[in-house]
Amino acid sequence: MTTIDFVFGVSSRYSYLAASQLPALAAEFGVTFRWRPVTTIALVRQARGGGSTPFDGAPPAMQYDFKWRRQDAEAWASLYGIPFNEPHGRLKYDAVELNLGCVAAGLLGAVEPYARRLARRIFADDNDSPVGRADLIAAAAAAGLDGERFETQLAAPETQAAVAAIQDEAAARGAFGVPSFLVDGKVIWGNDRIPLLRHHLATRA
Repeated sequence: MTTIDFVFGVSSRYSYLAASQLPALAAEFGVTFRWRPVTTIALVRQARGGGSTPFDGAPPAMQYDFKWRRQDAEAWASLYGIPFNEPHGRLKYDAVELNLGCVAAGLLGAVEPYARRLARRIFADDNDSPVGRADLIAAAAAAGLDGERFETQLAAPETQAAVAAIQDEAAARGAFGVPSFLVDGKVIWGNDRIPLLRHHLATRA
């Protein structure tokens, strides 16, 4: 069975959208997805060799303008039939901390259910309170993890090391943004390129 690395940011709207399509792809093509959490801006910066990113300061192009991104994400969510509640200007959260939670959950074998619950908190729920440590713990419980064990894993040095290792591996394999699908030596980037992923899977030798 083919395993596809799904490089995602749990606070990325396009990762949230793309994740909704993975079960259907897995069923249709008999593939599995290995969820690889990264902090979006950190991966983009690493792929660019450091320095600024398109997310720093004023948008360098309309595609980075949050009004456009909201409109675009809402259209995709409508197409996919999933809820979407734009977090920009509504929610406060620390993307680095959220990613740490995903990595910790991954080390405990529950990255997918954990990330799905946390993403729903950001992009689907009507709760406008800041996303913090309590939400990380709640997502762990929803993923079937023991809360005390999860908190211990969250603070473990090996979790910080895994954060760096996952990002370094994704960058080394050519990922430069999220979501990225790494399969057969290829990088297929973006929610809107899922049709290209489908085509690749349908026509691969």
